[in-house]
Amino acid sequence: MNMNQKINEWLDAHQQDLLDDIKSLCRIPSVESSPKEGMPFGEEPCKALNKALELFAGYGFATHNMENYIGYADFDPSLPANLDMLAHSDVVPAGEGWTVTDPFTIIEKDGKLWGRGTSDDKGPMLCAAYAMRAIRETKTPLTKNVRLIVGSQEETGTKDIEHYYASQKPAPMTFSPDADFPIINVELGQFKAAFTRELDAASAQVKPRVTRLDAGIAINAVPQKAVVAFEGLELDMPVVRTAVAQIQEECGVEIHQTGDRELTIIGESAHASTPQTGRNAGLAAVLLINRLPLAECQSTALYRKIPELFPYGVTDGSALGIANEDAESGPLTATLDLFRCDEKRLYFKFDARTPLSSNEENCEKIAQKKLEEAGFAFVSDGMVPPHAVSADSDFICTLLSAYEDVTGLKGQCLAIGGGTYVHDVDNGVAFGAVLPGRDTRMHGADEFFDIDNIMIAAKVYAEAIVRLCS
Repeated sequence: MNMNQKINEWLDAHQQDLLDDIKSLCRIPSVESSPKEGMPFGEEPCKALNKALELFAGYGFATHNMENYIGYADFDPSLPANLDMLAHSDVVPAGEGWTVTDPFTIIEKDGKLWGRGTSDDKGPMLCAAYAMRAIRETKTPLTKNVRLIVGSQEETGTKDIEHYYASQKPAPMTFSPDADFPIINVELGQFKAAFTRELDAASAQVKPRVTRLDAGIAINAVPQKAVVAFEGLELDMPVVRTAVAQIQEECGVEIHQTGDRELTIIGESAHASTPQTGRNAGLAAVLLINRLPLAECQSTALYRKIPELFPYGVTDGSALGIANEDAESGPLTATLDLFRCDEKRLYFKFDARTPLSSNEENCEKIAQKKLEEAGFAFVSDGMVPPHAVSADSDFICTLLSAYEDVTGLKGQCLAIGGGTYVHDVDNGVAFGAVLPGRDTRMHGADEFFDIDNIMIAAKVYAEAIVRLCS
């Protein structure tokens, strides 16, 4: 029997202990709230951080709490630093629509652990902790240290990780158990910008006209709802009903009259990193505006420009002139996500996720020129650079071999449009813990983590630690 068999057998024998510890940590509703003295992110995130560190100390590890911003547990602090595992104990709000259990009453059912935080990220964090614990309990020797870092503001900010790296150096290698297997080694950059136009007084005098267009609740999400208000337009006119029916059919949205002069468009939201999976209610609203018998004025002409810049259903940035793609990171995506328009000003903001080959010259400056030529003022948030770790590095190869040997699945490197905890960490990758093809409903109602996935992840992490640190 080799040592790794002993580790796996120890993990199998302690499966219920692992599940019970996940339950105990997930019962804490660690959503960020107003700060209190000594609790920078509120009371519940502080409780969850301290509970995690209490568990890790009980496993025999040296722990340290950094002013309730973040904490960590060392396998053996006397050994040279080599591997950091970066996880977090805060969660998103429970939200509505739970059917299996109360979000913070964690249960086992149908081979799954149900509840908020089970898969993001308390469950995966404890998989990593139990991997360390199994290595310790089986007396498997390590010659280099592994540290499990526990953040408490990953879902809402970066103050926790900034606090950590203000005094601590990153280990030579870092992975975050806060995404999907096999490995995410490339995270696209981000380019967010607004374009606006102040309207002349004449636009607010003609009839019929648009008086308001409001869509989108966040820059990183395709708008699911848009509201358009009019002045001087009878919504029961045949030409209006025809336009509504056409847009519903063409865009796959629903349009309802919600006031005497108001229409509400319902589409489907999606994350800005995968906008092609959504139905943009804001863009559908603009298409509808452009088919209605509105008076000619400055605002009417400007609304006609929007589909030329952001055609409905086109999310590659080609109409804006910034389409780009490379083999390592894939294609650029761009989505118009915020619409704030009234009779004095039109305001729009878009979110583009940029591959390694995008830069200021072929992206930001081109978008600026295109939008200014269309008659808008351009305001950029700047470009956040992408993050990449070479797929050929020893670190990546070792993680993939551990994943393949434990799971029997083919390992590969992935590129994503979203950002993870390691986006700004040198030689940092996201490594699990969710197996390919599984949707754990993280951030949604009825979040869960498959129990077999929990055990596989713990074994993969143990194998990776042994290969990297012994």
